[in-house]
Amino acid sequence: RAALRCRYLLCEIVSEDPRCRQCIDERAVGAAAKDAVARTHGDYGLACCSISFTVKYLNAYTGIVLLRCRKDFYRLLWSALPFVTYLENRNQRYSCFFNTLHVGGTIRTCQKFLVQYNRKQLLLLLHNCTSEGKQLLHSYILKGALLHMDFVLCCMMHVFHFS
Repeated sequence: RAALRCRYLLCEIVSEDPRCRQCIDERAVGAAAKDAVARTHGDYGLACCSISFTVKYLNAYTGIVLLRCRKDFYRLLWSALPFVTYLENRNQRYSCFFNTLHVGGTIRTCQKFLVQYNRKQLLLLLHNCTSEGKQLLHSYILKGALLHMDFVLCCMMHVFHFS
């Protein structure tokens, strides 16, 4: 039996509303993606993309999501993602869009890309560090916290949000 080939789409959920990231879950992301596929490619596209479609990873704090789809049909999903304009959860709609960062053949390649992407994002954030607290966080990050990028990004977002 041949293994099913999949593609993984690493995306960032971008929203002006800070409540959006805190209220999203895997079900809401999956439903929004499937709805966009149905609207852009019809029942056929939805049926094709639904085969082995799943939300493999979601970090609500950073807005990073990893979607899996069959290799034969990942372009249908990829082309529909720009049509996601909101996420709905608990009868609330949050305006947002999906920014596709990377398409990979394995979760591991997506992880490697995400580490590099997070490092670049951190450097951009750290470039603007001025206060004593930000400088302390800067030194902490440089001493080895880069191993836990999600934690560091959450800390950075917290520092910049409340300062």
